Parts: sequence; structure tokens; C-alpha cells
Amino acid sequence: MPTGRTRESLVQKIVVGPFQENTYLVGCPETGEAAFVDPGDEPERLVQALEESGLRLVAIVNTHAHIDHIGAVGPLKRRFGVPFALHREDEPLLDQARVHAALFGLPAPERPEVDRYLEDGDEVKVGNLVLRVLHVPGHAPGHVAFVGDGEVFSGDCLFAGSIGRTDLPGADHETLMRSIREKLLTLGDDVVVRAGHMEDTTIGRERRTNPFLVAGRFSW
Repeated sequence: MPTGRTRESLVQKIVVGPFQENTYLVGCPETGEAAFVDPGDEPERLVQALEESGLRLVAIVNTHAHIDHIGAVGPLKRRFGVPFALHREDEPLLDQARVHAALFGLPAPERPEVDRYLEDGDEVKVGNLVLRVLHVPGHAPGHVAFVGDGEVFSGDCLFAGSIGRTDLPGADHETLMRSIREKLLTLGDDVVVRAGHMEDTTIGRERRTNPFLVAGRFSW
């Protein structure tokens, strides 16, 4: 398990859309290759960030397929011709994205085709960087996290001081807590948590202070 940051990756967070979702541009400084993690909205801003970085986009990977995380996937995929990876169990959320967007009064996002189905234990390679896939359902059936270089891209599974919502279709509180306990809290305390919303945190900080995880609230 990773226990600290080796600072071998380049990570830029771009906060996008009405849900203030965190999109991450993850790059390999040795090869100049990059991937977008959860490009949620405002594709032109993401294109600008990519161009300013000098990196070359080779993939789009998503932790899950809720509308605030997929809004820019289609435009970026079409513009750069790169593959899109998602867990198979979240593909139905892509099919329902138009309905979900209408409920919030938002434009319907483009429905991207999935090029690779992620599974627990898979690896996503970005140049010389390797991101290990953890299946962490609970917020969404096919929710995954990406672990590598002393950090975890947790999507909407674990936040600074909070956890993902479980009042959505396909969500389940006990499943989410089990995912956090068995997958995320087994990582080192100094692993940086890059969540889908809000600020960065660490596994150790959440283990000690997250009100959903401390004694009396967490079923070990």
C-alpha cells in the first residue's frame, strides 16, 4: 500500500459546474502524458488547462457516472479521440443522465461511449504513472477510486469531514461504509485524499476526525 507522496505526478484540480465538482488533470512529468479524472463540466476550461500544462491527453477515467462528474467527458473524448474508462455497473447512470439533468433544470450532457470497463485491481497507466483501481460501491454501484503516487482519487466516496450521499438511486449506506473501511482506510495515514468535492484531506485525518468514521459512528 502507498504510504506517502513521492511527488512523481503532476496534479491540477479544476473546480467546475454548478455542483462545484473537482476535475483532476493528472500528468506524468517524464512522458508528458496525462489523464482527466472525472471531467464534470466546462470542457473549454478543461481544454485550456490541458493546453497550458503542455501535457498530452491519453485517457479519461471516471470514479462514477453521476451527472456532475460526466458533463465534459463527451466533448473531451470527441475532441482528443482518447478512450473513456468506467466501471460497468455505472453505465446505466450514463443512460439516465438526461433524466437526472432535467430534474435539476440543467442541459442534457452528451452520452459518451465507454471504451474500457474498469474492475477492482485493474491498473490505469498514464505514462510511467500507475493508478490502481479500487471498487468502492455505496454512493453509486460502480463507484471506483484510483490509488497511486501516495494519493487516492476518491470521487464521492470519502470527503474531508464527510462521506458520499446514500439517498440516491443505487446507493446504499452500509455498502459505502464497508467500502471505506475495507478499501480506503487500509491505505496509509499520509495518503492524500483528492475527493470529488471540497478540499483535499488525508486518510489519517479522516480516520481520526471524520464524524462518520470515529468511534460510536462507525461499525467495525
